[in-house]
Amino acid sequence: MIEVPVIIVGGGPVGMMLALDLDAQGIRSLIVNAEATTRWLPKGSTHNARTLEHYRRLGLARHIRALGLPADYPTDVGYFTRLAGWELARIAMPSEAEKQRQLLANPTDWPTPEPILRCNQMYAERFLHARVASSERITLRYGWTCTDWAETADGIDATIERADGAREVWRASYIVGCDGGRSIVRRKLGIHYDGETLDQAYLGGPMVNTHVRSSDFYRRTAVRACWQYWAVNAEVRSNLVALDGRGEFIFTGKLRSPDEQPDEAAIAQRFRATVGADLAVEFLGHSTWIGGQAYVAERFGSGRALLAGDAVHLFTPTGGFGMNTGVDDVANLAWKLTACLKGWGGPRLLQSYETERRPIAQRNTGASQQLARNVGAVPVGAAIEEDSAAGAAARAEASAFLSTFGEEFASIGVQLGARYEASPLIVPDGSVPPPDDLVRYVPTACPGGRAPHVWMPDGSALFDHFGRGFTLLCLGGEGDARPLEAAAAARHVPLTTLAVPGAEARDLYRRTYALIRPDQHVAWRGDRLPDACDALLARVTGW
Repeated sequence: MIEVPVIIVGGGPVGMMLALDLDAQGIRSLIVNAEATTRWLPKGSTHNARTLEHYRRLGLARHIRALGLPADYPTDVGYFTRLAGWELARIAMPSEAEKQRQLLANPTDWPTPEPILRCNQMYAERFLHARVASSERITLRYGWTCTDWAETADGIDATIERADGAREVWRASYIVGCDGGRSIVRRKLGIHYDGETLDQAYLGGPMVNTHVRSSDFYRRTAVRACWQYWAVNAEVRSNLVALDGRGEFIFTGKLRSPDEQPDEAAIAQRFRATVGADLAVEFLGHSTWIGGQAYVAERFGSGRALLAGDAVHLFTPTGGFGMNTGVDDVANLAWKLTACLKGWGGPRLLQSYETERRPIAQRNTGASQQLARNVGAVPVGAAIEEDSAAGAAARAEASAFLSTFGEEFASIGVQLGARYEASPLIVPDGSVPPPDDLVRYVPTACPGGRAPHVWMPDGSALFDHFGRGFTLLCLGGEGDARPLEAAAAARHVPLTTLAVPGAEARDLYRRTYALIRPDQHVAWRGDRLPDACDALLARVTGW
């Protein structure tokens, strides 16, 4: 029997981020992952602003920003009849280098210090794997399967096995299933998904992603470079996403049935039909999946077993919300596990995980499915490729429809707008937050939401000064934090006090004090500290 505080089943980006977050708090963990290493197959290519803020909190953001596409590569999304045919619409978006220049030139125009990044998940996973492997507090069992686990009176006993017959038994205080749609942790808990799958012409039903290399793509195609290329015609509907800017792509197409296996001859034909030219193409791998999914688990755990990522929500990739929602899940969960393990977290703290995150999963899967419906509804007239009046009319209709798609690739309200005001851990102050809007974000310090970003006088972000535990902001540089500091010390709650000078932050937060949780959400704010600081801390820590 080997002991560790937390067992994490599933070593994808969500599981690794949970381990790294716990590691930053001094908590040891075990990652069990059935595959021998991270998958070298492309998946999602969007790390949204909130995920980048979590990377930044752990000191990872600048390293991940250096991965994937070259810094000067455009991130436009182009829609074409075929790449050698007519361009129907283009959603222009800045390269990584342009975003960073804009951020430096006009920092107050950005609601975050970490704008969205286009980088395929496989590159980030490889980097995260190197980080978890280098930690003395994270034990890796890649190439092992969790075959069984059981909750005991005081913890979790889990059995893991390797293909060669090796077997280990581990004991932990908690187990977290980050092991995807077929999660053994969720299945053993008897928890099911609620939701539906769309049935439509594209991004509904069985799909295949193919990792392709085409060395002459950029030389043989005359179109201005894009991050995503979509082909829309009567013969083929497909999507091509640039991975490295040198000739590697994810190529996505629909299968006829869930049982159909990827046929490389058919995929090559579809690739050439997408491009409209006879290009050389090399296949590096295939993965099948189901488009149009929007599922959320009926519960996010039970007792000492919790779930995160795809184990509790399944998305269609439109919008790029899937992995990002999972990363936000474990940012919420990690500090609560830490608090319980270190003794300052109350008996209701872990219960709040589901209360806070399940509504966000429902919101985000719904947004993703609506975007998928839009993709499936693109009008494709029979004459769309004709050089005729009918063809021009069909292209104009498709172009008008496609030109409205910009928010699929931004959705800043989804990225930054998650709110927990219904949580028992949040202390309301009578204020009403702005309406939830998937495409707009209005910074607000109303309790429950993400703490608004502010640049400090030295050019750093306010977020960079938050502590690992709670942070009490004294806005405008005013206030006496000693009563709350004394109450926190008595409860062993980690608390950092931060004086924030200037009127900008005070005007944005609209109070003299704001108490920020370890996951950067506002727990409480006020113009004076409460008379019962102990009661405030008892509430926000689950007692």
